[in-house]
Amino acid sequence: MAELPEDHPRVVRMLLNIAHALDHLFLLIFAAAVSTIALDMGMAQWQDLMPYGAGAFFMFGLGSLPAGRLGDLWGRRSMMLVFFFGIGAASILTAFAQTPWQLAASLTLLGLFASIYHPVGIPMLLERAANPGVTIGFNGLAGNLGVAVAALLTGLLIQLLGWRAAFVVPGLGALVCGWVFARACPQERSSPAKRQGGAKVRLPAPLLARALVVMTAAAITSSVLFNFTTNGNGPLLAERFEGVMDDPAALGLLLAVVYALASVAQLVVGHLINRFALKPFFLTMVMAQIPLLILASQAQGWWLFLALTGVMVFIFGAIPFTDYMIARYVDDRLRSRVSGMRLGVSFGVSSLSVWALGPVVKAMGFGSSLLLLAGFSLLTTLVLTCLPNARHEEMHSV
Repeated sequence: MAELPEDHPRVVRMLLNIAHALDHLFLLIFAAAVSTIALDMGMAQWQDLMPYGAGAFFMFGLGSLPAGRLGDLWGRRSMMLVFFFGIGAASILTAFAQTPWQLAASLTLLGLFASIYHPVGIPMLLERAANPGVTIGFNGLAGNLGVAVAALLTGLLIQLLGWRAAFVVPGLGALVCGWVFARACPQERSSPAKRQGGAKVRLPAPLLARALVVMTAAAITSSVLFNFTTNGNGPLLAERFEGVMDDPAALGLLLAVVYALASVAQLVVGHLINRFALKPFFLTMVMAQIPLLILASQAQGWWLFLALTGVMVFIFGAIPFTDYMIARYVDDRLRSRVSGMRLGVSFGVSSLSVWALGPVVKAMGFGSSLLLLAGFSLLTTLVLTCLPNARHEEMHSV
């Protein structure tokens, strides 16, 4: 007898998707506001303040390990409540920072609470999903719309109320979402680790280990691209649109359009991921990033806008594959822990890209930095050639 009903209530699914949007929104408020905050704190250049945000991304990775374990063993509903209330309170606390080190400490705390969502919220959505690909695609769309909203909302709030309001307003929104989630989401009858389960494709241990190693390695290189671009695209647009457009709110709107268009790619991938062989589909999405990053490294003005849109379409479009692989290869009783380990390694390492963003751009400029990212896409392509192929899956499908 199945222990779980067919699916979560609609309001719970909606809040789990909103949580993904909030997760990415909170992580990028600082990047969207860094130039304004730097001036307010007496720094001449945004590059000098950017390393103070690295702690948020380091904890976003490192915190995934205990978050995933607690999600499986304690309960995903309980951990999502910690997420909503914790990230809301941490964001409001960040608004009171007076020095760069106070800002760094509060952003690091925010990153710790942000680390809960991916190893807990996504497995919670997938534990009852009839079509994991579509569920992941829609969830990815919601998450990256949060990236788009971060650019737009932060720009508007800075212009109207100042940078501190950019942390307070979404912080209050997260607290409200947590209250609604507590009322709408039923108590779990047992923790995920105690339920009956099974993977959809039961690969032999050596093949499963290879798939998880490749998936983690690809996640590291992909996360470097994601963190570097989403944190650096705002300053990149400001630099390359100088003399064309100088209004922060207008540039925020442009960046929101880029992310909104790119987010649709995740929805498309979610619908197509069951129709094509996983390995060549994943490889195609990553290989397409290389020429577009090279083009973006040289483009200016509106040509940059077009190239950057293409870059983000394929960076965002590649994101659903790792969550789909976990849903496909890993028993639900272990998914939060496996996801937490993968995220802990990938985001822990890739947090260095946030720390290095300011110094690297200051030393090399955006042109050379984007060429360096093209090299990371090439490395991801080489790593993905080691994935198990369709023939292996067919031999071991349940």
